This record gives sequence, C-alpha cells and structure tokens, in this order.
Amino acid sequence: QVQLVESGGGLVQAGGSLRLSCATSGGTFSIYNMGWFRQAPGKEREFVAAISWTGSNTAYEDSVKGRFTISRGNAKNTVYLQMNSLKPEDTAVYYCAADPRRISKLDRNYDYWGQGTQVTVSS
Repeated sequence: QVQLVESGGGLVQAGGSLRLSCATSGGTFSIYNMGWFRQAPGKEREFVAAISWTGSNTAYEDSVKGRFTISRGNAKNTVYLQMNSLKPEDTAVYYCAADPRRISKLDRNYDYWGQGTQVTVSS
C-alpha cells in the first residue's frame, strides 16, 4: 500500500526554523514529482513548493521564496521542506503529495497525499 507520512511540525517563534520530512513507501516515489501544500483555518489549500523526480527543478509560492527550500534525500524516498524566517502567516497544516506526471502547482495533479503535520508560528 502507498503511504506518505509527514513529520517535523511543531510550535516555533516568529523568525525561527523548522524542517519538515515526508517519508514515502509502497511506490516508486524516486521517480515521482513531489510537492508540499498547506491549509490554514478558514483558508483554501495553498501550493507551497515542488521538486522534480530528478531534483533538478523546483518551484515555490512567491510568499515563501527565499525562505523555504525543498529537497530530496540521497535515496529519493524522503522529501524535505526547510523553513527559515518563519512568520505567523505560515501557520497551517502542511501536506506532502506525489505527482507521477509533472512538476505542478495544482493539487488536482497529485495522486497521493500524507495525513499532514501542524506548523504553528507564534508572534
């Protein structure tokens, strides 16, 4: 069975850092494009970052560009989101997702999703 499991969320003060991890199993995720999305209370799900299966291409939402970095582990079965200079506006549940077709900013293009991990940034 296919599984994506996020970890690394928590409570951090504004200006601090967190690193989220997405562990994958049950599929050939080494050749899948991977993405991070987030959803804050009362808001729609929002694209955060994506990375191609080769790791050569990345994409970021404008508000996180320069602060967040998406990367893949050496075995490509784990995806990371390094979050620096965190702001209260970054507070949300963060989801990891896999897209077999393309690097994409659209959630409908992703076939597999994790359960989410909570990130809370205090002011």
